[in-house]
Amino acid sequence: QARPLKVSPQQPVSTGPVPPPPKPKTTPTAVDPTKQAEEILNAILPPREWVEDNQLWIQQVSTTPSTRMDVVHLQEELDLKLQQRQARETGICPVRRELYSQCFDELIREVTINCAERGLLLLRVRDEIRMTIAAYQTLYESSVAFGMRKALQAEQGKSDMEKRILELEDEKRELERQVNEQKAKCEAVEKRESERRQVEEKKHGEEVQFLKRTNQQLKAQLEGIIAPKK
Repeated sequence: QARPLKVSPQQPVSTGPVPPPPKPKTTPTAVDPTKQAEEILNAILPPREWVEDNQLWIQQVSTTPSTRMDVVHLQEELDLKLQQRQARETGICPVRRELYSQCFDELIREVTINCAERGLLLLRVRDEIRMTIAAYQTLYESSVAFGMRKALQAEQGKSDMEKRILELEDEKRELERQVNEQKAKCEAVEKRESERRQVEEKKHGEEVQFLKRTNQQLKAQLEGIIAPKK
């Protein structure tokens, strides 16, 4: 229920006789646990505040104890909300976590009304669970970010390697072309040198034959000149 912020519950004033010592729980101080439970509930589940028609309104958590039927209705409402909001049954689901968190807050409220100490202990359990989930969520987000960075780096490295492979293939084809050109030049030089060597050998042979014939002629002439003198 919503009510003005300035309105606060008034404590009943007991005007009856003081009860005997064996029944100290029936004294006027019996109201204090209720007030303490209300303060604890307001600390656990802070009241909602909003402004309407230039007035500040506040909505506090109910301090009415719950019955067994209320718990059954809470379970049915939880199942209905899970179905309506299409929460996933397994895995990470923010909708399911939100609904279960609200259900746990309601259970803390119900327990705190009956036993404030038990409610505070459940509050510690709730905060520990939330802190653990937040730590896992941070770890998951950092892991996803790290995986994405590695994937991008791998993709970039893959593209760089593919580019490098293409460059090396082009370089290889260019080198093969140069090798073929050098082989063709080498074959042409060898052919040309072979032909030149054959020409020179033929020319040399002809010169040798010419010199031999000349030598024979000179020898014959020399012999013809020497022979008459004898």
